[in-house]
Formats: sequence, C-alpha cells, structure tokens
Amino acid sequence: MRIAVVGGGISGLVAAYRLRQALGPAADLVLVERRGRVGGILRTGELAGDPVDLGAEAFVGRRPEIPSLMRELGIEDQLVYPAGRRPLIWSNGGTHPLPAGTLMGIPAGPEAVTGLVDAETLTRIATEPQHPLHWSPGDDMSVAALVGDRFGDQVVHRSVDPLLGGVYAGLANTIGVRAALPTLAAALDNGAPSLTAAVAAALPAPSAAPVFGGIRDGYGVLLDALRAAAAVKIETGTPATKLLRTATGWDLDPIGAVDAVILAVPADEAAELLTEIAPAAAELAAGIELASSAVVAMALPADAALPDNSGILVATGEPLRAKAFTLSSRKWPHLAAREVAVVRASFGRYGAAAPLTWSDEELITAARADLATVTGATIHPRQAIVQRWPRGLPQYAPGHTTRIADLRTATADLPALALAGSYLDGVGVPACAASGTAAATRILNHLT
Repeated sequence: MRIAVVGGGISGLVAAYRLRQALGPAADLVLVERRGRVGGILRTGELAGDPVDLGAEAFVGRRPEIPSLMRELGIEDQLVYPAGRRPLIWSNGGTHPLPAGTLMGIPAGPEAVTGLVDAETLTRIATEPQHPLHWSPGDDMSVAALVGDRFGDQVVHRSVDPLLGGVYAGLANTIGVRAALPTLAAALDNGAPSLTAAVAAALPAPSAAPVFGGIRDGYGVLLDALRAAAAVKIETGTPATKLLRTATGWDLDPIGAVDAVILAVPADEAAELLTEIAPAAAELAAGIELASSAVVAMALPADAALPDNSGILVATGEPLRAKAFTLSSRKWPHLAAREVAVVRASFGRYGAAAPLTWSDEELITAARADLATVTGATIHPRQAIVQRWPRGLPQYAPGHTTRIADLRTATADLPALALAGSYLDGVGVPACAASGTAAATRILNHLT
C-alpha cells in the first residue's frame, strides 16, 4: 500500500501521522513538498540565540486539537499560555484599549467602543436595534457591508479590520460573515432582530480558560515530533506537477503510482492538480484568493520602553506601513525571561502589493520607524530578521462556505483522494490539524 501526501505544512504532516497510526509500519507513505523544508507557514527561526516563531506563534487554546496532539506526541511540557495582557489599537494617531466583549471587533453595544469611535457612531450603535434588519437564512455578505451598514465605517476600520487583518491578512470588505463568523451567521439565521442582538447571542460564554496557547520553543518542536512519529519519506524541493487517475489508484508526477493521495496544498496548487481529474473542483479551488504577508522579528534591549500590553493593532487608514506589532516578551512569560525583548512586526493586507515588494532592509526600517511611532520609544534592534509568506493566507470571501461544499461535492466520486488545508474550514493551526485528520480518515475509510 502506497499513499502520497502532497504538501508538508501542518495539515499534511498531521495527515501522514494519522495514516501511520492507523496503518502501521508496513504502509509506504511518501510526502512531497515543493519548498526546501516542511512546515508550510509555520517556521521557527533563531533570534539573539534563542528560538522564535516567524509564522504563527499561537493557536486558539479553547480548541482541543493542538493540546491533544502534543499529548499524543509526548511534548505536552512545551505547552505555554500568554500572560493575560491585552493589546492596544493604534487609531487616529493614538493608542486605545482593544474593545472588550466584542465578536471579532463587532460590539454588542456602544460601551465596548467608547473612546475608539466618535459620538455620532456611538449613537448609531445605540439606536441600531430600532432599525429593521433585512436578513434571510442562508444569506451572506462581507463583514464590512453588514457592520458598516448597521454601525458605521469607524467600527469597521478601527475595531473590526485590525482583528480580521491579523487572522486573514485581509480586510472586512474581503471576508464573508458566514465563513469567518459562523456563530453570528447562525444568530442572524435564527431571526435575531438586529445586529446588536445577533452579536450578543453569538458571543462565547465567559470562560476562565486561556484564549490562546503556544509552544515554548516554537512550532518547530511540533513539526519535528510529527515528522518523527509519521515515519514518512519526505521529498522536499519536489513539486507535484500532474495527477492522473489509473485503474488501481493514481499516477502522481514525479513519484509514480500510489493507491491514494492527499492534497494538503494551498488552493491554487490544489486547482492545478485537480484540473484533469476534476475540472469543476479545480475551478472552484482556483477561485479562492490568497493574500501574502511578511514578519519582521526584532530583538530589542530588554529595557526597551514598550507598553505593558500584548501587542498593538493598527486601524486601516493610518499612515503606517505595519499592520500590527506583537510585543512577544510582554505577551509570553517564557519570553519575558530572555535577555532581549522580542517584538514581531506584521506586514501585508490582501490586494496591497506594498510593502511586500520592498527589500528586507526597507521592511526592517519601516518596522523600526512604525514601532517608534506607536510606542514613543527609540528603537535600536540588536538583530532583526525578515520572513516572507507569499500566498500564505486564503481569503474567506462571501459565499466561501458554499464554494467549499460544492468543492467537496465535485470530488465526492474520488474516494481515494482527499483535500486538506487552510482554505477549507479555518486558517488557524487547530483547524489545519483537523483538516489533516479528516483527510486521513477519508482515505482510511476508502481503503478499508
């Protein structure tokens, strides 16, 4: 039995691990990855002599996938949680506390955004329940269209955009309500009479559990553990260029005949491989837009005058190049003990080429200058490194959930093929791990 996994990100590695668990040592598992390394948009580098994540650095702690996976792999002692500090928002030339009690920045009342938006907007939010809401079950639209119509553009630009930008590298006008905020869509489907009421119904129940979790020595620890446990033959620097159906399985160029295949690659790469075997599915996958981003990780003197917050998010329309700063040494207790202060600057929003076309030196200069602006501190990094993520984040546009349902229907008659990745059911690390498990389960069901 020979199974191919195309794509060496977290989705592909989890899929390979699940297959090995179920099939044992006799199965011939091959993973092909076009890049020179595995990990996808997860990468742990070195800054000032210590590990630092240059892609995602946290996961949603209230989802079980990553803690459970770490327990299975025997690395649970690496699990860490943030210090509990909250971020700031840079808007209108100053910092403001991140609004509490919102759903991805959407308030359930004016008190949440008092001080962040003007008095006219606060009145608009307070009186929103008085105006009829037109929503039919199954409707979808951009988050900006819904929130802007009900609460005004200031809420979109100053409260919602900064949060969505961190998740999708997009803006509220490119992200759909149904895919990005399923609990809000459900509340609207269930007849919520106003956006205020829908947000109140969709807000998660209060919990003492940490919202986020992390890995002490970086995601590289998880990637290494998965790779070892999967015992999969990995061929890096090897793009899969063509997939054809045969009488007994698949012919995958360049590795040859396999009994089953998992495509754990970005949507555009999946579309290329599906073109000949499932053209309708390929067209659906090709329609998913991708955003690029970049991270500048900086090691500052330990006594740098940084605010006592976990980060600073930048509202849209501000004259800054960076979209957010993670004050990692404030956010994570294990990083606070280091001899330097670690700060990550994030760049890149969907549809904007600059500043991602800049050189590394230009990005570092912009990160230093923008961090000085939002903190008022003089910034002299001891070291700075740049990590670029081209086409790294899919855009969950209006209609995305329907597109994915149609994509699965279009591949339903190919049981020896499964899809995995961040464009399916969520861009976060737990969602990607879940997609890898689901893909492996589909293949195992077919084989048995």
